[in-house]
Parts: sequence; C-alpha cells; structure tokens
Amino acid sequence: MPSSIADLRKSYERHELSEDASHSDPLQQFDQWLQEAIRSEIPEPNAMTVATVGSNLRPSTRVVLIKGYDARGIVWYSNYDSRKGRELAGNPFAALQFHWVELERVVRIEGRVEPVSAEESDEYFHSRPLDSRIGAWASPQSQVISGRSVLVANAAKYAAQFLLKPPRPPHWGGYRLVPDRWEFWQGRPSRLHDRLCYRPDDQGGWDRVRLAP
Repeated sequence: MPSSIADLRKSYERHELSEDASHSDPLQQFDQWLQEAIRSEIPEPNAMTVATVGSNLRPSTRVVLIKGYDARGIVWYSNYDSRKGRELAGNPFAALQFHWVELERVVRIEGRVEPVSAEESDEYFHSRPLDSRIGAWASPQSQVISGRSVLVANAAKYAAQFLLKPPRPPHWGGYRLVPDRWEFWQGRPSRLHDRLCYRPDDQGGWDRVRLAP
C-alpha cells in the first residue's frame, strides 16, 4: 500500500532569514536569492508561477519564466490573447511566486502589471531561437484546437512564410509586474518558518516586517 499523502513530511533546516542578515531593499534580497538559486544549479531557477483573476473572480495560475528584473519590476513574455492576457486586460493585478525547493525558499511578489514597450518586446523576441519565434505565430494560446496537427501545420505554414526572419506577432510581447508587496519565506524546523514582508512606506522606500508562519 502506498504511504498516505497526509503522512508526507519534511523538516526544513538548511538556512535562516533574519532581519539583520537581509537587505532593506527587497529587490536586492530577491537578486541575492535568485543568484544563489542559479549557482546552486537547481532545475529551472527562473521558473515562476503567475496568478491572475478573471472577470468572473476565479483565480488561475500558470508557470512562466522570468526574463528580466530591475527597479521597474519583474518581466516575462507571453501571448496577449492567452487566458492570462485576457485576464490581465480586465484586471491588471497579479501575483508571482518562486519556489526553490532545494533551498527551502519561496518568494511571493504582488503588484500591478503593465505591458513592456514595443522596443523591449522586439529586442527580446529577436533574441529567441528560430523555433520559438515560429511557435509564437503557430500557437493560438489557450484556444481550443482539434489536435496537435493544428500546431504542426501552423508551424510549417509560418516557417515557409517567414523563413529565417519571422517578425514579432502583434499579439505577443512582454509584461512587467510593478511590485507593491514582497514576501521572502525560508523554511525552518518545527514549522516555525521565517517570513519577511516588504511593504511601501511613506518615503518611497520599504517597510520590512516579520509575519508569523
């Protein structure tokens, strides 16, 4: 008989997160943790979950890859006609989550989402592998299709049409989440985890508070 899923346990004992050892700027803290995740060679350290809410107030999530971050926010790219694109068009707020299991760490980021400039989208699109650029044209993301043959046929069609120089589709580009809340979670023994939350202060900086796990 397989073990009960309710009996699965893990003790978190690798690291700690204290106010004294963390950055006062959440972007610096995020950069430190992301770089540590990359150096640790864990699988896809750049993968993040994006949560949006539709007009029916139902939340939805999907995993995408972060493609940039700076003081302006967190950037990823997608199809504007996808479910997340439609939901963001109606409600331009989202939440992101990074889960680095091997490091026993989670980062949660919330804020308003805006499209990146056409120039940024063009620059990133043309840096992608050719197959990925063709794929952006071939996939009517989130729409019902009759089978995989639709994608294969579309890919062949656009590959023949554009050859080696597909332009960026008008329905494809970048999003930038402008954070107004950050949370850094570090697993600790006995489920007494460390949680530091950053919220905007009145001086244009950040207040850092500890949350109970």
